[in-house]
Amino acid sequence: MTLEGTNTWVLQPDSGPAVVVDPGPADDAHLDTVVGACPEGVGTVLLTHHHADHLDGVPGLVRRTGAPVRAVRADLSSADPLDDGEVLTWPGLAVEVLHVPGHTSDSAAFLLDAGDGPRLLTGDTVLGRGTSVIAHPDGDLTAYLASLERLQQVVGERGVVELLPGHGPVVGRPAEVVASYREHRQQRLAEVRAAVAAGARTPEEVVRRVYGELEPTLHQAALRSARAQLAHLGVPG
Repeated sequence: MTLEGTNTWVLQPDSGPAVVVDPGPADDAHLDTVVGACPEGVGTVLLTHHHADHLDGVPGLVRRTGAPVRAVRADLSSADPLDDGEVLTWPGLAVEVLHVPGHTSDSAAFLLDAGDGPRLLTGDTVLGRGTSVIAHPDGDLTAYLASLERLQQVVGERGVVELLPGHGPVVGRPAEVVASYREHRQQRLAEVRAAVAAGARTPEEVVRRVYGELEPTLHQAALRSARAQLAHLGVPG
């Protein structure tokens, strides 16, 4: 579910401590590596969302550095929570906060103003490979589709050159990939509509018709995805 693991991004201003995005799991070796990559210390921790594979390392990183934590959710923040459209600045570094609910209600993306072209840190909204799970009830497909539309607009208007995802490799064709994400969701919804028209009424029936046989972990993810799809279509599930 996490591909090669969770990506922790270290943003280094021209001077002063670094900004760490998504400390990742509570793994001492990983956290030591993160701290080692920040020779001037860690000044801020940013979270893309609340899933454990992104934030379980927060307590360990805070113990090592004392850095404040900022997230969309106030209960995950030790400083002010993040606001949509807020621009965070450090010497030579500017990061714009985009609240992009859908994968989770608190999902955020970060637009990084880099010298050789803007980068967009996408968390789990867009992955480096494959597609993101929208797991009902916190995952909301209606919100997710709106967030993808917003990201597609941002990528085009701001000239984003790369996506830096929460899992998987860097994405070098951002406009193409975000467009393919939107197309994939619409194709899947068409399959779910066809399944409903054929008599499927429960998430289990949708999974059987649309996804087929799956191993247990993927089956559970598909069930939660089906609930989100049915909720988007207004079908009680």
